[in-house]
Amino acid sequence: MKTITKMANHLRNQLLWYALGAIFVGWVLGLLFPSFVKTHHAVLNTLVTVFVFFMIYPMMINMDLSKILGVMRKPKPIIATIIYNFIITPILSLIIVFLFIHNKEIALGFMLVMLIPGSSMSLGYTGIVEGSMEFATVAMGITFLLIPILLPFFIHFLGTAYNVPVPLGLLLQTVIIVLILPMIAGGLTRHGIVKFKGKEGFNKVKPLFSFTTLSTMLLMVAVIFMLKATVLVKEWQTVINLALITLVYLAIMFVLMTVVNKMLKINYGDHMAIAFLSTGKNNGTAIAIAMLAFTPLVAIPAAILPLFQIIFSIGYVYMAKTIRRFFNGPNAAATIPPANV
Repeated sequence: MKTITKMANHLRNQLLWYALGAIFVGWVLGLLFPSFVKTHHAVLNTLVTVFVFFMIYPMMINMDLSKILGVMRKPKPIIATIIYNFIITPILSLIIVFLFIHNKEIALGFMLVMLIPGSSMSLGYTGIVEGSMEFATVAMGITFLLIPILLPFFIHFLGTAYNVPVPLGLLLQTVIIVLILPMIAGGLTRHGIVKFKGKEGFNKVKPLFSFTTLSTMLLMVAVIFMLKATVLVKEWQTVINLALITLVYLAIMFVLMTVVNKMLKINYGDHMAIAFLSTGKNNGTAIAIAMLAFTPLVAIPAAILPLFQIIFSIGYVYMAKTIRRFFNGPNAAATIPPANV
């Protein structure tokens, strides 16, 4: 298990480069073998679904649903998280889409990924900056429970606005496949491991879950770029546009949350959990829904945005000491060790 731990840490530390490598490999293979991609399109789509399940399933094992009941003791941070994710983010994303994105499928894909919080890296970043891991876990659980309820209505509204047919029944079916089933399986798996090996045994195997999530995400990104390699060459301006738009979105959200949470007197630990959970998106889920319910082109934003999320999140991690002083006062202890995520 020590080897798996080292591999998981290595993937996490070098995720940006591995993600770039996955994009490059998938893109090159798609350009070199377009006939293979066309012939095996259905198989590759199925493979993406398999990767998505094995990316989300380990995340669900790590989630302790029993803690959700205790969240009522601290309603303010939870309410803030819900507002950032399901009110402010949709409004800001709509403004960005109407101003800067003119391709209907790309616009739908951008909105789709913006509406699915819960990045697998959110808890990791929170832990690195000494944020509240307990709150982060609870908040992530609540957002996961809200996604199946709110997402179909958001996307149905967007599909109507863009005159894009949205198969609501298939969308609900997809949410069940990529969210509900992994959640149930993850909960049962967690219960079984804790029952037979105890909490100490569970903690020993946790690195395996992280490694599975990260590695399958990279494989999934590679397959996505393989599927749409030729389209990306034709739409290279869209890729650059999405990069700039994502950076603008993340910059606005980080600044907004830092200022507003300070005004709301939310403590530093809870704030950092809110910040990473609200800006980090569950790209694998977005890709799965896009691939199963729409077209591969709708999945392109979800495949591209993680790179820029990582860049800005790392920047926010390195600002942690300054942010801690902003929340706790100029004399607050700054004990956060240098991080390499």
